[in-house]
Amino acid sequence: MQAAPAAASSPSFYDFDDKLAESGTALTRADAIETLQINVGKLCNQACKHCHVDASPARTEVMTREVAEQIIAAARRGSIPTLDITGGAPELNPSFRYLVTEARALGAHVIVRHNLTVMFEPGQDDLPEFFRASEVEVVSSLPYFLEQQTDAQRGHGVFDKSIGALRRLNAIGYGVEKSGLVLNLVYNPVGAFLPPNQSSIEADFKRELAARHDVSFNRLYTITNMPIKRFLDYLRRTGNEERYMRKLVESFNPGAVESLMCRNLISVDWEGRLYDCDFNQMLELGVATELPRTIAEFDPSKFAGRRVMTGPHCFGCTAGAGSSCGGAVVKT
Repeated sequence: MQAAPAAASSPSFYDFDDKLAESGTALTRADAIETLQINVGKLCNQACKHCHVDASPARTEVMTREVAEQIIAAARRGSIPTLDITGGAPELNPSFRYLVTEARALGAHVIVRHNLTVMFEPGQDDLPEFFRASEVEVVSSLPYFLEQQTDAQRGHGVFDKSIGALRRLNAIGYGVEKSGLVLNLVYNPVGAFLPPNQSSIEADFKRELAARHDVSFNRLYTITNMPIKRFLDYLRRTGNEERYMRKLVESFNPGAVESLMCRNLISVDWEGRLYDCDFNQMLELGVATELPRTIAEFDPSKFAGRRVMTGPHCFGCTAGAGSSCGGAVVKT
């Protein structure tokens, strides 16, 4: 007989593994690793209020060339089809262009998590042209299509700079229909609530950015804010932690589990340590102890079918339509 659901006052109410068992769902790794998500460090030109990395201009955690070379060697060994490069602002890492160039030489698809404003930092003037020459997929976060909401989350003047960067990317073909140069946007809610329907808000962004700023893009991904780091601090300051967590748990969708990114992705931190996802990385929750722990030891065959390390934050990826670095995971 299936156990009765735990009450919200019970600690097990927030136990993700208990919820999986209650729903008759298992979370294990797929047979193949399709993506290496590389967090090159916490240095960033911004300090966004929702940032799960706690990134800022003051951070000193920066990946070395030695670790970058180990990543390329691992990608070659494992024939990994996609390298997803994030930070911080990954472009500020001295090995960023090395990683992109070497990954493309392997034939890998490269995704760059680009915050748009870094384009205006010293030494980054040619960034759009580098993206185009490397044929990378650019994924950029934009909190909203209005200035007030964007600047509230990311800082004064960020919206105007972001629009300027989007125009530069459009001018060389990114986000333009039939160009083959992919520019996707990411939407995180500005507040303690779940994202709206992905296709609906994508249509809103496309309409408003085109009408107001003559800007275009390919897809918009909605991502649920994880209750960790700066966003957790915000929830606690505003008295919303329990309400938000309750919302995530009550919105648990077992249909999202099969498509979670942790099933076919490995996250690598700036020192080369391995995690099941970038969120686990920020909580220093490494892969299961029986698995290789660093990128130097990486062997993709050892991860097939193995367990994924979980915590209460995992409810963020299974709430509603689900959430991943590629947006909602359940088609609605």
